[in-house]
Amino acid sequence: MSRIEAKKPSLCTDKPLTKDVVSFSLSVLSGIVKSCYGPTGRLKQLHNGMGGYVRITSQSSALLGGLSVTHPVLNLLTASVKNHISRFSDCGLFTAILCCSLVENFQRINFESSTVTKISRHLLSSCIDYLKSEACGCRLSVDFDSIKTLLSLVRSILASKPACMLNKTEASYISTLILKAFLLTIPHSVETNVVLGKCVIVPVKDKRVMESAVYPGLLIEIPVFQLASIFPVKRVSSSTIKMALFCISLSGDLSNIGDGPVIVHHGISLEVAVLDQLLNLGKQLVNDQVGLVVCQKVIHPSLKQYLKEHRVITIDRVGLSMVEPLSQMTGSQPIAALHSLSPTCYGSLKDLRTENFVSKHFWHLIPNDILVCSLILCNRNEMAWDELKHVCQTAEHVLQLTIKQPLALLGGGCTETHLASYIKHKSSTLSTGILKAIDCSQTQYQLVADAFCRSLECVACCLEHDDGEILTDMVYGHFWSVQSGFPSDCNWSDLVLKCGCGIYNNQRNLNWTVLQRQCIPFIPQSCSNRPSVNATDHLVLDCFTAKCSGLQVAVETANLILDLSYIVEDQN
Repeated sequence: MSRIEAKKPSLCTDKPLTKDVVSFSLSVLSGIVKSCYGPTGRLKQLHNGMGGYVRITSQSSALLGGLSVTHPVLNLLTASVKNHISRFSDCGLFTAILCCSLVENFQRINFESSTVTKISRHLLSSCIDYLKSEACGCRLSVDFDSIKTLLSLVRSILASKPACMLNKTEASYISTLILKAFLLTIPHSVETNVVLGKCVIVPVKDKRVMESAVYPGLLIEIPVFQLASIFPVKRVSSSTIKMALFCISLSGDLSNIGDGPVIVHHGISLEVAVLDQLLNLGKQLVNDQVGLVVCQKVIHPSLKQYLKEHRVITIDRVGLSMVEPLSQMTGSQPIAALHSLSPTCYGSLKDLRTENFVSKHFWHLIPNDILVCSLILCNRNEMAWDELKHVCQTAEHVLQLTIKQPLALLGGGCTETHLASYIKHKSSTLSTGILKAIDCSQTQYQLVADAFCRSLECVACCLEHDDGEILTDMVYGHFWSVQSGFPSDCNWSDLVLKCGCGIYNNQRNLNWTVLQRQCIPFIPQSCSNRPSVNATDHLVLDCFTAKCSGLQVAVETANLILDLSYIVEDQN
């Protein structure tokens, strides 16, 4: 078929980073993510031009998902950050800010991209090696025998999202609930391949945050019209209820028989035949002493009535998301057929109760071994609840990552400034052998290292949104903030209170200087051996695994963007 319109040639753009439209777009994206960073970050209102749902947030996943990005360079950057968030849930804003700052600072050097890439990769390798070494001065070991560090980690995540609208008491309470729920998902027996359980979040909106609660097992809401027909469940023994879990429809429709023709003999009613099959299934369930039938989809009213007459409780329309935790909690195998039920497909519960919460009623499925729990999550309004839900899911994922690698990095900007101090000192004492291996001069290495450190320090500076002064000390290389409007004749020691992570208080011998101001390189001391570290209740901490990944993604993506020589776009 001939084309109605002639095919347009592809658009080829050389040296895209030199174009004003790219620089401007990167600057706008950088400004958006920087302004959202930290506990005092500014919120953004997301909505489309046609109206619809409006969201107020400062979360990177929501921001990048809600932005309409068209330029290939920005698409590359946002895709890299989104991929990082999908794998680690945390440190998305850190990754985006660092990547934008690296691109901006590396461009100013005006070196060949290949030279910048080689040096920046060496700097990245030095950072990762340092962070993973025992000598690292900005990380802590997480002791699972004490909940203080774990609570600090969760509380730091909650505090960084102001759209949750939590005060200190509420944030502390929700942090405790998240940690309690997570600990319930850890198996009691230690095996080679440990599989963690699941925390299911149950929404209760327009209620006080302090009414939130954690229940072991699963809560499934009971429709109001079923409340009058609740009866005692049939048990195999006093502490055992046999359960069947179906992942297909039991409504009598033909949606689960597959593709192809259906042959119906003359005089046979298809509806009656299917209903007979469902009732035969019900008889088998009764004969097998099943006390609870849970279905992902719909159960036919006649089958429900038959099972009710034999004291079998039915729960339908639970949804796909509940099938996995139900199977994990009860040991039941999801049934996808209406015949030939194997005795091994059934699971068991310890108890089945009803729970009343505010104005809602729930079935409470209590397992023998608690690997699944329900977090009833309340908040003032729907928008704040949505934000809090995503933060709780992030915190749970961070705790799971911390089990695999029980380490945490100092938060509040202290890791960034400490790491910058380390790189400044290391780059000033680099051997000629390393320079030869990289194939660059000392001057080239130093200029790229300075740009790298400025980018790290830029991330820390984004924590200050009220025109305060940002300082760093010359002993530990930590982040310190001074409120705006201070007298010009004061010493820094009279103005600072605590460093960003909360480990250090005001000390006279720390010798502060303004961040990003030229100073003599020094070896930042470690705080990991300090006795007060594990005793401090309110540290600000970051996820070790997520931040290390964010650092790598930011550097590699910046190098990729700098290395772009041409962009070819199909105009058809």
